[in-house]
Amino acid sequence: VFLSLQLFGTIVWILVASTRVPLPLLQGWVMFVAVTAWFLSIVFLCVFLFGYANRISVNWNQTDFLFHGATFVFYFGAFLLQAATTSLHHFPRKFNSTTQEKILADHEYNISIAASV
Repeated sequence: VFLSLQLFGTIVWILVASTRVPLPLLQGWVMFVAVTAWFLSIVFLCVFLFGYANRISVNWNQTDFLFHGATFVFYFGAFLLQAATTSLHHFPRKFNSTTQEKILADHEYNISIAASV
């Protein structure tokens, strides 16, 4: 389970980091969630891999449940913010009076969709 979190967290991290950031506050939260969940799952993996779970007197079932519950809530919030950023694709951004450019280019729009999913 922790390895799947590592894999998908890394993919989200890469996809969001590869786009231009039109709304730093929204996508900053997405990056924070992806990096924090990735780091904490590495910590949990090391705790179990090196046998520290037997030395630390903690209810690991409850800890695992709370970790995955909190991760779900944070990732769901990050999904909503990333999807909100992606939905702004069709709105123009006016740099001056003669040109209009979209907030997200078509390639960045596709990457944002993949990151949202």
